[in-house]
Amino acid sequence: MAFDIVCPRCFRTLPHDTWNVPRTRCGACGIALQADVFPAHAAGLTAGKAAETILAEGEVGCFYHPAKRATLPCDGCGRFLCSLCDVELGGRHICPRCMEAQRKKGRLDALETERTLYDQIALSLAVIPMITVYFTLLTAPAAIFVSLKYWKAPGSLVRPSKVRFVLALLVAVLQIAGWTAIGFAIWNARGSIWR
Repeated sequence: MAFDIVCPRCFRTLPHDTWNVPRTRCGACGIALQADVFPAHAAGLTAGKAAETILAEGEVGCFYHPAKRATLPCDGCGRFLCSLCDVELGGRHICPRCMEAQRKKGRLDALETERTLYDQIALSLAVIPMITVYFTLLTAPAAIFVSLKYWKAPGSLVRPSKVRFVLALLVAVLQIAGWTAIGFAIWNARGSIWR
């Protein structure tokens, strides 16, 4: 069931043909507006499948609900499942018990519960060793390596930005440039002493 979208000034319902149209006007009060609506809003909610009860003798029942008709077997354990117990995940049909067992073992690739934040690692490698400058000889190249290797790796589930990678690369390149300048200064000073 989709909800009506209303004009913010006169509170009249906006027709569906004005949704997602840039610079449209309200038909009642004439205010310029734009209603950006996701397509799923117009589709409304769909009801889940209801499990059917067994009508004839000899029909297979669900392992978890014996009075409900089984629709397919679990791809994990082979138990028969009704439409209530069927969990479709990554093209496979598994029962809730198999799903929980795979989740505990860490074998459920389709359910992602955490991510390694490589951008945070790269930035930490570049910034934290600046407290003791000498560690930057090792950590600056490591920060560049992590930033470039994991540039296309999925970021955080809440922050899809590459800002930390860019900051880590910038700080690491500046550190390497600083060490290179110090090295050249020492080299030139050493050469002028021997002349």
